[in-house]
Amino acid sequence: MPLLEHLLELRKRFVLIAAGLVLGAIAGWFLYDPLLVMLQRPLQYAADVTGNDVTLNFTGPASALDLRIRAALFLAVFLSCPWWLFQVWAFVTPGLNKREKYYAYGFVGASVPLFLGGAYMAWIVIPHAVQILTGFLPDNATNFTDAQMYLDLVMRLLLAFGVAFVSPVLLVGLNFAGLMSAKALLAGWRWAILIAFTFAAIVTPTPDALTMILVALPICVLYFGAVGVSVLHDRRVEKRLAAAEI
Repeated sequence: MPLLEHLLELRKRFVLIAAGLVLGAIAGWFLYDPLLVMLQRPLQYAADVTGNDVTLNFTGPASALDLRIRAALFLAVFLSCPWWLFQVWAFVTPGLNKREKYYAYGFVGASVPLFLGGAYMAWIVIPHAVQILTGFLPDNATNFTDAQMYLDLVMRLLLAFGVAFVSPVLLVGLNFAGLMSAKALLAGWRWAILIAFTFAAIVTPTPDALTMILVALPICVLYFGAVGVSVLHDRRVEKRLAAAEI
């Protein structure tokens, strides 16, 4: 495709992603109340464990409305994740043959549960993170957690974990497209582990090493899983080329 057609295709995908996010935000607006109940569970868990009061705090007259808008946009990302993940892969498919397009659909099918699985793991980490952080409060103290800052923290963790869990699928996609060999992926395993643990150290808000390790290990496992899939694919390609030469 010429450069202009690539740019037009990119614009089309951005418009479709934006439309999906708008529809997701509308649904998220009506799901705000159950979401708020879920967001308060880690705070309640921390309060029960530490014995201190931990409550959401709205600092201004418009803060509740602002939080609802942010929550709706936050939910839009998750509700529409199959749609925008498909659009990302659909932008690549015009350059693929018919067989490779089926692989792209398979990548979308794998990306959605991995994205949601990463977000779920972050949701498991959040209550323990809040409990550890609020554990530094003096006895009989009250922690007024700013609602907007708390939502930003939860959003950042869920999205970061979701994207991290999808990254091995992107590596497999690069391998299937012939842009990265399995040998290159395997040769970079030390860098992959370093990046995984660095990422875990940055996104986990707690100072303990155990949480960082529990976050980094699944990412490392997924990376080596991507290497394994790439090895199998490269062997299949080599056999196909050898058969064609004969």
